[in-house]
Amino acid sequence: MDLKKNIGIFADFPKAGISFKDINSLILNPKAFRYAIDEMAKVAKALDANIVVIPEARGYIFGTPLAYLIGAGLVPVRKPGKLPGEVTSESYDLEYGSNIVEIQKDAIKPGDRVIIVDDLLATGGTMMAATKLIENLGGEISGIITLIELTELGGRELLKDYFVHSIVTYPY
Repeated sequence: MDLKKNIGIFADFPKAGISFKDINSLILNPKAFRYAIDEMAKVAKALDANIVVIPEARGYIFGTPLAYLIGAGLVPVRKPGKLPGEVTSESYDLEYGSNIVEIQKDAIKPGDRVIIVDDLLATGGTMMAATKLIENLGGEISGIITLIELTELGGRELLKDYFVHSIVTYPY
């Protein structure tokens, strides 16, 4: 299945110069959504992870069914102030700004094998911040899986020390 036919592209969103890849039409199509999750699951099963980490917010869409399919726990990485209890945080840059993400300190245990799942790999800032959070808590990164990769933005190079798999790639 050609998933690109199910991904909308919006020029100059959210600001001028950005070519936004919109997954809403893909997740609306049950066959395309199932295909995307099944393709991710093929990769994830070989990574032998016990935890799937999902960055807010669109990582939730793909990581939740994936964790279910591979029998792994699910850990959200969220924006500041959204998680109760003790958290640890990491700042990062993205293609059109900067942000901070947090994870609960007790969510990852030493030795946990973790897959990070998100909708998009662009500059790699969100993923690198997530890897730092996980590793600082003693987790091991089994791999990173994304639906879309914007190849010209260098995210894969930033994450060169990790296994990265993207289902669909685009130039920026």
